[in-house]
Amino acid sequence: MFTTLEKPAEPTAVGVDLGSAGTRIWASGCGTVHVANPAARGSGPVVRGRITEPETMRVLLSGLLDDPRRPFPPGAVVVACRPVGGDAGVEPALREVMTTVFAPQRLLLIDTVRAAAIGSGVAPGPLLIADVGAHLTEVAVLAGGVTIAAHRRDVGLHDRTGGTDPDAAIVAAVSDLIGQVRRSRHRPEAVAAAVRGGLLLVGGGASRPGLGARIAGAAGIAVRRPPAPQLTAVRGAGLAALSAMRRSAPRP
Repeated sequence: MFTTLEKPAEPTAVGVDLGSAGTRIWASGCGTVHVANPAARGSGPVVRGRITEPETMRVLLSGLLDDPRRPFPPGAVVVACRPVGGDAGVEPALREVMTTVFAPQRLLLIDTVRAAAIGSGVAPGPLLIADVGAHLTEVAVLAGGVTIAAHRRDVGLHDRTGGTDPDAAIVAAVSDLIGQVRRSRHRPEAVAAAVRGGLLLVGGGASRPGLGARIAGAAGIAVRRPPAPQLTAVRGAGLAALSAMRRSAPRP
């Protein structure tokens, strides 16, 4: 008599993007879930890319995972987005929340701009990318899947400068940050190639009417945006989790 052994369940691949305005989770077999963060326009659980209210974020994420309509098995491979240029406390706080909520089999962090590039499905090669969010604006050059130059400005869609033009500060920030990455001395050939290819605009700001055209005029560079630009980072983090899961899977 033979006993049929059940095949162990494959772990879930999970991508997480904790933004100031909202939290997004992508999970294999479940799709994407997005919820607005409480008090996103003022102080909230995430401010300028840093988790400032860990318990609030843990409750929010746990509530999403407990939804009976989206069964979520334990032991996931989790890839979480982190902003570039964060202070020393950003990464430990992010790891602590991810570990407490997901109890993952494996936890990896990825630059938000790199995740967005993966989620955009852009062709290989040097890439200039700008991520405009609620509280942060990041500009980076990627080459070979690596961030080779990156800068940020603590200004975003929810900031109010007191003037009649709500986008002026963002346009100025992106233009200035592009200038900074252009002056990078690390792999200047790749930086130059990325700039020649134009700017990929992602994040919530990419959906703001007219913002891309204004950035193009101010920076003197072509600007394009992918479909659903606000979801590129979480989608890319999820794809990175799938890749990590497949690389670590035992071979038959």
